Amino acid sequence: MSTTHSHDRSSLPLAGCHIVERSHSVAAAYAGRLLATLGATVVMLEPEEGSPLRQAAPLLDDETSALFSYLAAGKRSLVCDLETGDGQRILARELQQADILLDDTPVSERRALGLDHEQLSERFPSLVHVSVLPFGATGPKADWDGEEINLIHASGEGFLLPNGRSYELFPDRPPLKIYGHFAQYQGGCAAALSALSAWWAMSEFGGQYVDVSVQDAMLLCGAFALQRLGDGSLEHRATRSFRYGGVFEAKDGYVELLTLEDRQWNALVQLLGNPGWAQDEALKDPLERSRRGADINAHIRAWMAARNVDTIVGNAQKLGVPAAKYRTPREVVQGEHEFFRGLFSPCTLENGQEVQMVVAPYRFQRTPLKMAGVPSIGEHSGRVPSIEDSSHQVVVKEGLS
Repeated sequence: MSTTHSHDRSSLPLAGCHIVERSHSVAAAYAGRLLATLGATVVMLEPEEGSPLRQAAPLLDDETSALFSYLAAGKRSLVCDLETGDGQRILARELQQADILLDDTPVSERRALGLDHEQLSERFPSLVHVSVLPFGATGPKADWDGEEINLIHASGEGFLLPNGRSYELFPDRPPLKIYGHFAQYQGGCAAALSALSAWWAMSEFGGQYVDVSVQDAMLLCGAFALQRLGDGSLEHRATRSFRYGGVFEAKDGYVELLTLEDRQWNALVQLLGNPGWAQDEALKDPLERSRRGADINAHIRAWMAARNVDTIVGNAQKLGVPAAKYRTPREVVQGEHEFFRGLFSPCTLENGQEVQMVVAPYRFQRTPLKMAGVPSIGEHSGRVPSIEDSSHQVVVKEGLS
C-alpha cells in the first residue's frame, strides 16, 4: 500500500501548486522533487513500462532503483502515452489544471507529442512551461544529448579533476567526473528556481516558457572555465593556485581541510601547535602561502598522520578551522548533527520497505518539511483530484513571502 500522500501537506509552502512532470533525466526529475517536497502536487507522466529512471543504478537488493526512489518521493504517477489519443487527452486534462510543466522531451520530438511550447502557450496561456535539456532548447546544441560526464566536461569542471591529494597520488589518471549526478542536480536546482520565478510573476505576465540548460547551470556553479575571461588565470588540475589544504590521512580515517581566509590560517597554525616553520613572516601573505603549498601540506600531513580524526576535527571546530571528517554513509545517517536538523526522515519505497531518506537540501524553521512515499507506476491513474479554485496561487504567494 502506498503512503505517498498519507501526510497532511496543506501547511507546506507550495500547497495548492499543481505541477506536471515529464522526465527521463535526473535534472528534470530533481526539479520536480524539490517542488514536491515544498508541498506542490507533482504528477509524473510515465510510459506504460515506467520512467527509465526506475531502472537506474544504484539498485537495492530487489532491483529497486535507489536513485529513482529519491527523485520520485512525494510525487504521483500517471501512465500517459502521448503517441495515443488517450495519452493526449490525459495530457490536456492535466495541463488544464496545472501551474507548471517540467519537460525534458527532446526538441525534435515535442511538436509531434503536443509539447511544443508555442502550441502549449496558445492552449494554456497561464502555464509556466520549463524546458530542461543538457544544452538548452535553443542554439546550435539544442538537439544534442548529453550524459553526466559530458556535462561535467562541457562546463569546464572536468578540467580540474583529479586535483589536490588525488592528483598527487594519481597524476597519470585521465580527467574524471564527480561521483553521481552533480551537474544534473545543478540543472534541477536551476529549473526549480526558474519555475518558481516565472510562476510568481504569472499574475503580471501570464504564462512563460523557460529554457534551462544544464550546461549553463553547471558553468554558474563552478565558473572556473570562465575565470580566464576575468582575471586572465586558467585553473588546471595540476597547477591550481590555492595549493595547501585538501584531504589528509589521519591515524583512523581522512580529514578535509580548507582555509581561505587569514583568520582561518592563523587558527590552523594554533591548531598545529604554533610550529616554528609557520612563524615565517612571509607566510602572512596568502599568495606566498599558495606558492609554498606543497611544503605546507607536507607539514600538515605529518601532523595529521599522528592523530585521530575526531580529535583533529573537534579541536579544529573549536578554533574555527574549517575541517571535517570523511564519514561512512552509516555514520552520516546516524549523525547527531543530521538528527538535530531533521535531515533524514522515514520514507516508504514502492516495495514497501522503509528507509531513511534525505528530505531536502534546505530547512523551514516554522513549517517543517515532510517526507512522503514513492509511487508505483500509474498508481494514481484516474484518481488525481482536479484543482477548481483558481485563487490558490495568491495563498501560496503569501506563504512564500
